[in-house]
Amino acid sequence: MKKVLFSFSVVFLMAANVFGQNIPVDPSVKIGTLSNGMKYYIKKNALPEKKVEFRLVVNAGSILEDENQRGLAHFMEHMNFNGTKHFPDNKLVDFLQSIGIKFGQHLNAYTGFDETVYMLPVPLDKPGNLDAGLKVIEDWAFNATLSDEQINKERGVVMEELRLGLGPDKRMMDKYLPKLLYKSQYADRLPIGKKEVIENCKPDVIRKFYKDWYRPDLMAIVVVGDINVEEIEKKVKDNFSKYKNPSNPRERKSFDLPNHKEAQVAIETDPDATGSAVLFAIKDSELYQPDLTVQQYDESIVEGLMNMMLNSRLAELVNAANPPFTYGSVYHGGTYVRTKEAFQASATTKDGDQLNALKVLLEEVERAKRFGFTQSELDRAKEQMLSSYEWAYNNREKNQSGELIDRYVSNFLRQEPIPGITWGYEHIKKVLPAISVTQTNELIKKLVKDDSRVIVLTGPQKDTIKMPTEAMVLNTFNTVKMADLKPYEEKSKVESLVKPFRSEGKITAAETDAKLGTTTWTLSNGAKVTFKKTDFKDDEIVFSAISLGGVSVIPDDDYNKTKFAFDALLEAGLAGLSKTDLSHYLAGKQVSVSSYIGGPAEGISGTSSKKDLKTAMELIYACFTDLNYNPEAFNTYKSKKSAMLSNVNSDPQYYFSNEYSKFINQKNPRFTSLEPTEKDWANTDYKKAYDIYKQKFANAGNFHFYFVGNINEEQFKKEVLQYIASLPSTGKSSAFKDTGYRPLTGEFTKIYKKGKEPKSLVAISYSGEAPYSQKEGIALSALGEVATIKILEKLREEESGIYGGGASGSFSKIPYSAYDFTVNFPCGPENVDKLIKSTMAEIQKFIDKGPEQKDLDKYKEGEYNEYTTSLKDNGFWLQGISQNQLDGSDQYDILNFFDKLQALTVKDLQEVAKKYLTKEKQIAILMPEDGWEKAKNDMSEK
Repeated sequence: MKKVLFSFSVVFLMAANVFGQNIPVDPSVKIGTLSNGMKYYIKKNALPEKKVEFRLVVNAGSILEDENQRGLAHFMEHMNFNGTKHFPDNKLVDFLQSIGIKFGQHLNAYTGFDETVYMLPVPLDKPGNLDAGLKVIEDWAFNATLSDEQINKERGVVMEELRLGLGPDKRMMDKYLPKLLYKSQYADRLPIGKKEVIENCKPDVIRKFYKDWYRPDLMAIVVVGDINVEEIEKKVKDNFSKYKNPSNPRERKSFDLPNHKEAQVAIETDPDATGSAVLFAIKDSELYQPDLTVQQYDESIVEGLMNMMLNSRLAELVNAANPPFTYGSVYHGGTYVRTKEAFQASATTKDGDQLNALKVLLEEVERAKRFGFTQSELDRAKEQMLSSYEWAYNNREKNQSGELIDRYVSNFLRQEPIPGITWGYEHIKKVLPAISVTQTNELIKKLVKDDSRVIVLTGPQKDTIKMPTEAMVLNTFNTVKMADLKPYEEKSKVESLVKPFRSEGKITAAETDAKLGTTTWTLSNGAKVTFKKTDFKDDEIVFSAISLGGVSVIPDDDYNKTKFAFDALLEAGLAGLSKTDLSHYLAGKQVSVSSYIGGPAEGISGTSSKKDLKTAMELIYACFTDLNYNPEAFNTYKSKKSAMLSNVNSDPQYYFSNEYSKFINQKNPRFTSLEPTEKDWANTDYKKAYDIYKQKFANAGNFHFYFVGNINEEQFKKEVLQYIASLPSTGKSSAFKDTGYRPLTGEFTKIYKKGKEPKSLVAISYSGEAPYSQKEGIALSALGEVATIKILEKLREEESGIYGGGASGSFSKIPYSAYDFTVNFPCGPENVDKLIKSTMAEIQKFIDKGPEQKDLDKYKEGEYNEYTTSLKDNGFWLQGISQNQLDGSDQYDILNFFDKLQALTVKDLQEVAKKYLTKEKQIAILMPEDGWEKAKNDMSEK
């Protein structure tokens, strides 16, 4: 229940005799320790069928690096994909792709300060896959080959990953981290490491890290999936017990985050910073203790309630007129350092407003500390927490293995409890009613103290902005402590959203589709409702509503006045209730509903538990009939959006995307910018956007509603007749239209310069109009995936020129028929020309010979792996049964897609390559500003 992240985000939870009892361990999880100290967790979980999730967890990360190893924990993680005993060189990724595992998307790993975790999902549709997965885990743990050749080749890839992190945020972090992690080893052990170590270390130095820390007593294997527990346990014992620990093992030390009397203040700016932010943290006096006893577990429940109430107050401020910040968060929980928790708060702000944001954050914390919380606040938080537990409990038999496995990883690394949702739900039902505001009030008083404070302010460096001094920051704490604050004022409780009314709506026609398992009702107001009953989740219903038209039918001038206002409309609230009122009303309910006006359509989307379906229907009804009109709410949205985007052009990637979009849309009067500028806001007409919304949602007869999930048809029919059949309708129908505007075509290369760091981005595109062909569309999509395999093999593994990249292909039908094939990759500016040449050579191979059969087979295996899982997903079906309304596609595509995919041949992919990749191409390149060569030479980790 403890959070484990240090919160700082701009861009990258009884009777006295019971308290001493230990928290039980979920009996469905088999936990054991081998004779060599290696631990294992095994759990049978039926979903997805015929699939298993593996994790290799190494209790060692960058914190354990010697000075000459900085970055090598992460480097070692890379090397486990570049040669092991049973999978030499790059054969591991090649083999795993051949059985349907996609590199990066499925197969992955991460290195943290204190741990390294390898993630391997394996399909069990073929004999031998289970044993192969275990062999991969075994090789990662004990059999990395670490050849000089592969180490030297991988240096470039790791350097490209390091390069991706360069920029203003990194420059500012280098300056404030020594204060945030004051006198801690963690300040000098960022996982990405140091440039000079990565580039120059001797291979033996990496081998030493592997030998020292990849050992049985620091490892766990976690297996969750559609497996036989006893069989897996035997295989784990047989395969992993033979490995020995070193005869004289190095001590696995723990490192602390020291406390300090004086406050540590960092005020950092950068000319290229894209946002402003503030963070403060108050470190706990004692070391972190995991929840081992029931008493500790209950204390964490109280802590969770306190966090929820504090954040609810901040959300009210963010949604109010003239908000003090664009986003705010406060909680007590984990830090970068495993052994220390802290009371933390952060906010993103307007430029130059960090000190005021700090003051408001401190005032809300002081208000809670001085006056406590109200009973109604606590009741809402309890309802919300209980509802979350109830929803998880109701779906306990339908969890995906990937949703479960991380909790066992956390148990191994941080001893976080794993009692299971059955015990957790039953326990919280007993505990919550007895928790009082006295407990939450005492807790915040204990956590908020005057020592061990760290304050960090960041933002852009501008002549027009004067940042506060350290003295001003520290004085804010004293000012707030002496401030004349008032207790939090609770608004009156909202009892209902929609006033009771009698519906005259009826079902006028009904039809079923046995192949899709759907039923469609036509209602007396002309609306249609299609629903599919599933058991994929025991307590989930997902839904959407679609009406064709969207912004495509809005005249150009009106479109430009409203396009950036549509996203703000729901900020005004519904049915006379503000956004805050709605949040309070929905506390304890598992429901979410939103409306939109998009390109070809307007509509509704949402999700609900079974018991909250009525509330979901009320929200749908209110979205149609009772959207609030509130210019003040719009102005608040505009103010927050403007603050977040005020420096967006300082971000090289955004600048690149926006400038290139402006170039290719130069003949389209409907395009001005990817994000609203001050000029766009000056031209925006909130009232006109509101009127367009009201007009579109006044005609329910043009909407088709779709519901998928564990639906009780009797209850569902009652709610449909009450809330959907009663919606107003004009009797008219509408469709989307093609505006006629097209992006620029032709052969060209555009180069944009932005940013000081030696970072580039390349996009190569083939696009244009063509008669739609579903077969060609499937082939183009497959070609994109196959090209991604080849790009990673060539540009990453052979040339060590990129960290990530890929290709995508598609054929769209709306608003007009068009193809698109694009290759993207980030790289060093010195390698742009060389890597473009290599990419074009790979594309030419597709044209001349087509892809290799083995790569097409890899793609098919990967798609089959995903498709079989998706067929048991409510959201997948929702999209599938509604797609026909949008583009006229075959309504049975969701059932027939894989057969069509399997029919693809190498020749099919070669034909689309010949047809579409021999046409005019467009190349867009982001280069750093002049002088980047010097920045490249300076590129290093502090």
